[in-house]
Amino acid sequence: MKQQTIRTSFELSGKGLHTGLMIRAVFKPAAEDTGLLIRRVDLPGQPAYRALAQYVSATERGTVLSAGEWKVSTIEHALSALYALGITNCEIELDAPEMPILDGSAKPFVDAILQAGIQEQEAEAPELVIDRTIEYQAASGSSYRLEPADEPQFEVEIAFPGKLLHDQLAELNHLSDYAAEVSYARTFCFVRELTYLLSRGLIKGGDLDNALVIYEQPIPQDQMNLLTDMLGQPRQNASKLGYLSPLHFENEPARHKLLDLIGDFALLGCRIRGKVRACKPGHGGNTECVKKLTEMYSV
Repeated sequence: MKQQTIRTSFELSGKGLHTGLMIRAVFKPAAEDTGLLIRRVDLPGQPAYRALAQYVSATERGTVLSAGEWKVSTIEHALSALYALGITNCEIELDAPEMPILDGSAKPFVDAILQAGIQEQEAEAPELVIDRTIEYQAASGSSYRLEPADEPQFEVEIAFPGKLLHDQLAELNHLSDYAAEVSYARTFCFVRELTYLLSRGLIKGGDLDNALVIYEQPIPQDQMNLLTDMLGQPRQNASKLGYLSPLHFENEPARHKLLDLIGDFALLGCRIRGKVRACKPGHGGNTECVKKLTEMYSV
């Protein structure tokens, strides 16, 4: 496969999921061997670094990269779209320490990339070829099995306690199916997590338009009212369990975990040829596995 960049620049703007800031992200064509470069135009000197696993500094509710004053978070949806569409070189300008969350999926990024067009370049794209079965157990409890395959393939299995979000499986055997089968899947969280996340200064920009909120453990109505008021959302009936917004797919949570997995594997800095099977994955485990592969294959 040849290296590729976008044909023309495009801009996406919206609020940050965790900061609540209004953020402008500009995606620009880049020369061969640039990689996926993220520039903070709001910082002195406009520092820029490639999106690589070596810069991972945090993984709670999203993947965070940092180097000195340069810090960017919630990048996995944009990276997932770029990776799946074969974009190997692109410069992304951000005016805040976070990527805009948009609708909580990768679809806005996919749509913008396809509208901008994809430009093939002369150089060959670097590739990591999985030449044997590799198993990795992350400290977080996530487990990974990588096997040889003729193309990039990803499979995710998730399991959460409770009746609403039972065991789910999602797989992608051809990246060409990503736009239709994976990109729509939104980030998700549980109502029971919201108080904790808000207390940690997270999800300041969260709402029912950019996340799939799952309500599976009853709470008092006054507590539900407090949460929806804090999020600036319409009040919900606390006696009605379920998803607080309609599902795009029956297994949308698993598909979103697959979307995140692909975004985190973009931090290899190259294509992967092989099948990645992930059980109960999270950003911490994903990026640990990527770092291990980086060491094993000297990427």
